[in-house]
Parts: sequence; C-alpha cells; structure tokens
Amino acid sequence: MRDDVTHDVPAPRRRSFLKYTGALGAAAALPPALAACSAGPESTNDTGSGGSGKDRTLTAVIGYGNDGSWDPTQTASAFAMAANNHVYEGLLDTDPITRKPYPALATEVPKDANATTWRFTLRSGATFHDGKPVTADDVVFVFDRILDPQTQTLAKGFFVSWLQEARKVDARTVELVLKFPFPDGLARLTLAKVMPKHVFSRPGAWDDAIKGLAVGSGPYRQTAHHPKSNTTFEAFAAYNGPRKPAFKRMNWLTIVDAAPRVAKISGSGAGAQIADNIPYANIARLEQGGLTVAGGAGMNNLFLMFNTKHKPFDDVRVRQALHYAIDTEKMVQVALKGHGKPASSFLNEGNPSYRRAKSVYDHDPEKAKALLKAAGVTGLKIEILSVNVSWIVDCLPTIKSSWDAIGVETTLAPQETTAVFTKMDQKQDYQVVAAASNPNQFGLDADLIMHYNYGPQNLWMQYTRWVDHPVARQLFKDMDRATREPDPAKKKAMVQDYVDVVAEQAVLYPVVHNELMTAWDPRRLTGIRPQPYPGINLLQAQWT
Repeated sequence: MRDDVTHDVPAPRRRSFLKYTGALGAAAALPPALAACSAGPESTNDTGSGGSGKDRTLTAVIGYGNDGSWDPTQTASAFAMAANNHVYEGLLDTDPITRKPYPALATEVPKDANATTWRFTLRSGATFHDGKPVTADDVVFVFDRILDPQTQTLAKGFFVSWLQEARKVDARTVELVLKFPFPDGLARLTLAKVMPKHVFSRPGAWDDAIKGLAVGSGPYRQTAHHPKSNTTFEAFAAYNGPRKPAFKRMNWLTIVDAAPRVAKISGSGAGAQIADNIPYANIARLEQGGLTVAGGAGMNNLFLMFNTKHKPFDDVRVRQALHYAIDTEKMVQVALKGHGKPASSFLNEGNPSYRRAKSVYDHDPEKAKALLKAAGVTGLKIEILSVNVSWIVDCLPTIKSSWDAIGVETTLAPQETTAVFTKMDQKQDYQVVAAASNPNQFGLDADLIMHYNYGPQNLWMQYTRWVDHPVARQLFKDMDRATREPDPAKKKAMVQDYVDVVAEQAVLYPVVHNELMTAWDPRRLTGIRPQPYPGINLLQAQWT
C-alpha cells in the first residue's frame, strides 16, 4: 500500500515523504494521561487486563507497520489510517464499503450537496478522550492546518482545490465555504479528522502525532503504542456518537511477514480473531480451519513508474511496449491465484467512473517488439527497482520473463519500501519502479484517485520527471476543468477522456488490480465486511 501523495502537495523533504507513506519509524510519544499505559516492554501480548466473555480483548493482526505517521492530516499508513478511523471522527464519516457519508461529529449530512456553504452543528456532549469538549474551534483548527499554504500535508490535496475556508459560527456550529459546488466533498470530510486544538497546538505536538500521539473523540481511545510491535485501545466510556464500541479492549498486532501473520490466526491456539492482507496461497487452509476468508476488489494495484528523463523511457512507444510485453493473465493466475484482473483502465472495473481505456495493454509480445523497433531501441537492459511487499515480489518473475522474451535483459531489485522511496526523494537515477498503490483508502471518487497520482506538484509526477511535458501540462488542465464541472454526466465523461490520455502515456500505470483478503473467525466475530483497501474496520463488528 504505501504509496501516496496528492496533486498539489509540493515535493517535500525525504522525512516529510516518509511521514506520508507510513515508512518512518519512531518511538511513540503519548500525552500524560496515556503515558502510564505506554510504559513497559514492547509485547504483542500486551492486552491490558485481559478479560473474558464479552469483556475479553479483541486481537487483530494487521499486515502493515504501525511505525508510520499517525498524524491524520499526513498519514497514508494502512495501520494508522485504520486505527484513526476508530480513534477520531470527522464532521462526517463514511461507510467503509459504500463510502456513503453519515453524521459523525456533525448532527446531520447537509441536505443540499450542491450548496457552496455547508453548515454543521456539532453533536451535543461530544468530548475528546482527555475529557475536554469538542468545539467549533477544534474543527476550524484542523481545516486551517489543511488549507494553510505554508503547511504541507497529504490531506491538503483532497481539499484545497474546492474548499475555501472553515469558519466558526458559534461554539457548536461551523460553516465550510466552497469555491464552487462539489458534492463529492461530503465523503472527503472523513479525511479531516477533528483533533483537539488544546493538544495539537502545543509546540512539538505535530511531531508527537507523527510518532503515535492520538487523542480523538471516537469510540476507542489509544492506550499504548509500541512501534513495530502493537497498539492497544479501549472503549471510550464517554462516547455518545453513532458507532458504539463493541469491544472493551482491542490489541492490534503489526506482523508484516506473511507466515507469522497467518500462524497467529491459525489453528486451535490462534492468538487473534481477525487478520488482513492474507496471502492467496493460505486461503484454502484457513477456510478448512473454520475461518471466513473474503476479499474486496478495488483499486489495489501493481503499477510501473518510468523515469522519463532516462532514455529510452522518454519515448511513449517504449513505455507502451513494456506494458504490452507483460503476460498479465499469467501474472493473475500464477502470482495472484486468480484474485485479480489485468488493468483495462487506470480505474478498476468496479469504479463508478470506469470505462475501458482506449489503450489496453493485453499481452502482445509481437506488438511490443514492433514498438521497440519503431523507437530504434535494441539491446535494452532494465533493472526494476521494486518494493518488497510480498505479493508484488510474487508478480516480479512474470515481468522479468515477459521482458526477457522480447529481448529486454531484465534484472529484479526488490528492496524495503523505505529504501526505494528514499532513492526517489533524493532524485537518484532509476529506470523503472514497481510498487503497490491503493488510493481507495482515501475514497472512491475518480477525481480524488486521479489527482492522488497525477498533477503538476504531485510527488509521483516529480518522480517520473514528466511534469513539463506538453501532454502532461494539457492533462493537468483537463483534470482541473473536470473537477469544476457541475454536471455529473459531463464530469464523468471528462474524467474518462483524460484517463484515456493517462493510459496512452503509461508514465505511471497499473499492470493488474488485485483483491485484498481478510480472514476472521465467524464463531467469535460478526458484522465483519472485508475492505477493498488495506486495514480493517470494526465499528460495526461485535462478539458472536
């Protein structure tokens, strides 16, 4: 997952980028009220006071690190984003599957989604985990940070194009003033988690948030945070919102390696009731053991990113040739065990704005050879710089064999995600990067997804060295026009048209879209719905 920046976030320094991606490890810093809970050894057995029956601790296994940024305005860490959905609230939050907005801290969803001013009344009696009331000042504080031109946050790219300001009306009332009608903005409000001004306005507090400080108004409060090990939560007794906590305590383990993650949820002595990021090869065995294993198909993808300043990748024909050469059907069957589809657009087939792209890279090695010949390219040698996410590594041999078959000598170089993007941020030379991405963790609307990857100040585009190309400049203009288009049908058509341009150029483009699998014990848990993006959501789950 770890792949994330938006179109109008200027390229930050390496440390800032690692905050975004969740690749920056750090020791946790907690407020005094939680400090005692964070003491003691780092242990995956840290379950508070245990308990039994309905009071027992729910143990979850997350296949991603918990040592990335926990700042809701910055993070793209799968672990932190999933946890923050339990700790924090937005004015509105969204259903984890349909992404339909519902009132969270606000008392209702605005009746007119096309209005240019949305007024929200805060829920009476809403309090933060430190006992202080949630006020309009807290809401304005967070939006001011997101919209501040001097403060670079990941969330900025989801709001700054359409949101003018947040203003206080009275202690429990705020207004959001839009630049133009933007109904999709309602669902995006879940990305602006309301944080206590009295905590996060203190000097150094944003750095503490990166390291693990989490104080929200949600149904669960963080009680301990051990980077690279586990994070614990307990039900917030004063919570009076719409998603009541069903578990007295939760212990979320971070286990990135597949084998121990699967072992933790397997067998009669299983130490966890739910786990995400289940390898396809383990599905049958887990089901035989009585677990439910289900997937969610969405935007999760393996993409290739080309350095367009490194010849011959400045030539669109070369980029296209390398995509045509890949035996994507073999990749789906061998590496993904059938749990995926070759990309037929930048968007996955389930996206409401999906249309089969004009350029679809079905396996065609002869066409690939012809394109390379037309580009005057012979004797090409490529090193694929890749993240070492397990399912990506499983897919790499198919790329190598496919490229070798058309005469492109290919070397695989999988590395830690941090190492790959440190090289990118340091502007080191490279040829091709293979990595995983899933913007669905932020939302489903195509405008968000496309701007997440493409835009003149988008960090991904800085990596590709493509932003100054005439096609890129026109693409960015077309994208911005689509954002402002008020008519839904026209907007959808405009998006589909510029997605065709993205497909044709193949600068940063998916090879396959795949399912993400979640396993849980139905004898212990009910109300689980597998997500098509990393992490878990337990806000509607309960003990059986």
